[in-house]
Formats: sequence, C-alpha cells, structure tokens
Amino acid sequence: MSKVIEQKKQVVEEIADKLKASVSTVIVDYRGLNVAEVTELRKQLREAGVEYKVYKNSMTRRAAEAAGLADLNEQLVGPNAIAFSTEDVVSPAKILNDFAKEHDALEIKAGVIEGNVATAEEIKALASLPSREGLLSMLLSVLQAPMRNFALATKAVADQKEEA
Repeated sequence: MSKVIEQKKQVVEEIADKLKASVSTVIVDYRGLNVAEVTELRKQLREAGVEYKVYKNSMTRRAAEAAGLADLNEQLVGPNAIAFSTEDVVSPAKILNDFAKEHDALEIKAGVIEGNVATAEEIKALASLPSREGLLSMLLSVLQAPMRNFALATKAVADQKEEA
C-alpha cells in the first residue's frame, strides 16, 4: 500500500513541478473527441513544443495546491487534459483555441499564464494575440518607420535641389 502512495506522491510532485516551470498551462475538457482527433491535437501540440497529458483530478488538485494555484481546483471536474508550455506563452492557447473552433467537443476550461490563474475567456484572448515572431516583426516595422520616412524626405530634398 505504501508503494502505491509513494508513486502517487511522485506524480503529484511531477505535476506541481510542471505547473511551476511552465510559462503557460491550459486545461481542456476533451470529452467527445475521437482517437483520431486527439492524435491530431497531440501532434500539433508536440510540434509546437507543448506537452499534453491527462492526469487524475485528485492528483492535479493536490499539485495545484502545492504550486500555490488552488483557484484552479474548481475547474478540475470531469475528464481533463493539461497542456504545458515552458517556452512560448501563446502557442498552447492558440493551438487549443483553433482546434476547439474546428471541433466543438473540445472545451477550454482554464489555465495558468506565468503563474497566474486565468479564465477560459482570458485564454481565448491570449490565443488571439499574434505569435512571438509576429509581434517582433510589428515592433521592427514600427522602429524602422522613422528612419524610412527620414530617408524618403532626404531623397525628396536631394531630388528637388537637382531639378533647381
């Protein structure tokens, strides 16, 4: 009996460590998805570097309390899967939100964004943000605009002086 309890403690520690280490965690209800759909979802998440696992709710509740995320416990009812991302904050939310739009059976329940519990609406709002690369390209475009405008103005002045 103590061997089983020891194994459960290890699983709880594993979940708590993942909750603490991940920058973005999303909890979904996958009830109603068939095997092919779940396989496709796992493939998309794996390609983005996101870990997707199913844990027992009782163990997840204990891990959430150990990680200081007790507010998550009210969402841990029914069959749940958890997507953990240690690299990108937006990717799990974006992939799961896009998949949920195509498959009504998948429901986003809640999540954790950089250590703060987030509602399903907050996760969906995060999913609507552009990717990191998209945000960086927007920033570069904004930074380049003044220089580009200055170069165009200088060229216009030079052309005007040539004509005169």
